[in-house]
Amino acid sequence: MKNKIQTKSNKKNQELGQTKNSAKLVLFIFGIGPIIGIAIFLYSKGFFNPPNL
Repeated sequence: MKNKIQTKSNKKNQELGQTKNSAKLVLFIFGIGPIIGIAIFLYSKGFFNPPNL
């Protein structure tokens, strides 16, 4: 009886770990993605070029 309960909880922990990892991946993509996009946009507009005096 105890063994059955343990395997069930172990399976739930594995699923929880997978959802945590996918949530971290989504947050990473939505966090870093816009930053990279803004950097590319600014670079294309010449924002990072030194001003010509």
